[in-house]
Amino acid sequence: MTPFLPPELLPLVFAGLMAVSVLLYVVLDGFDLGVGILLAATRAPEERDRMVSSIGPFWDANETWLVLGIGLLLVAFPTAHGVILTALYLPVALMLAGLILRGVAFEFRAKAEDPSDKRRWDRLFFTGSLTAALAQGWMLGRYVLGFDAAPAALGFALLSALGVAVAYAFIGACWLVWRTEGALQRRAIAWARGGLWAVAGGIVAVSIATPLTSERIFARWFAFPNVVLLAPLPLATGALILGLHALMGHMPLPRDALRNLPFWGATALFCLSFAGLAWSFYPYVVPDQLTVYQAAAAPESLTLILVGALIVLPVILAYTVLAWLVFGGKARELHYH
Repeated sequence: MTPFLPPELLPLVFAGLMAVSVLLYVVLDGFDLGVGILLAATRAPEERDRMVSSIGPFWDANETWLVLGIGLLLVAFPTAHGVILTALYLPVALMLAGLILRGVAFEFRAKAEDPSDKRRWDRLFFTGSLTAALAQGWMLGRYVLGFDAAPAALGFALLSALGVAVAYAFIGACWLVWRTEGALQRRAIAWARGGLWAVAGGIVAVSIATPLTSERIFARWFAFPNVVLLAPLPLATGALILGLHALMGHMPLPRDALRNLPFWGATALFCLSFAGLAWSFYPYVVPDQLTVYQAAAAPESLTLILVGALIVLPVILAYTVLAWLVFGGKARELHYH
């Protein structure tokens, strides 16, 4: 197919589409992975039921964004796909195993009649959620340091794995603040308060490690005038963390006011962190190895793929928005009839 956009613009378009898909996945599947991780934090069966009910209408649709992001990487940047998946094949396999396990556990716990059986499926749902979160965090840590296999780099990847799991638990707790009430909501507020500072520490650690691993990234952040132009990004992040801490210190508010604000604040934190990483690595799709231009497929192929993406992407987005509109409000009992 003849390109209908300038060939030099097509790699940027696909890099943007892939970035949006990954960010939406991290936020949307992040909160339901976080809820799965938090299942282990309560012993009350009715609270676990309500927690699972809060993500019931959303969790499978959220994973669509992961499929879209990986699919775009494969078809638009096949060389980068080969490099990244070769370096990360084991954590990718573990992530997929975790996602499959939690999917099976979700379906079977809804049909379990014996409380001990349901508790067993809850443990498997937690295990699958935690495995997927840790695998994604490990992949992030390996990617940030350019797949360096030195012991210090692997140690950073381990810290990144724990950080992503905590971040997912934090946004999951914020989701429960919004979607639940009563004792469970108060418990979720306490979880979110505790997770906030761990998330802040993870953001600081990645922000320090990333420029130290590459002179190019260091220059992008600290050379004049970038250091001035980019200053609002860390300042906004710090202000948001302090604002969330102050808000959750007074929650729940009368008539459950501002119940959704912690979730949107957590989403903003994820977006700011993602923007910082995107600025650090652009134009590379494989850190300091392959740019989006070097790794891109032929312009004719990208044009054909773009036509399909422009059809599929609005459908997925519309379905996601519709689910949020139909299943808004507080979580109720989850039924399968």
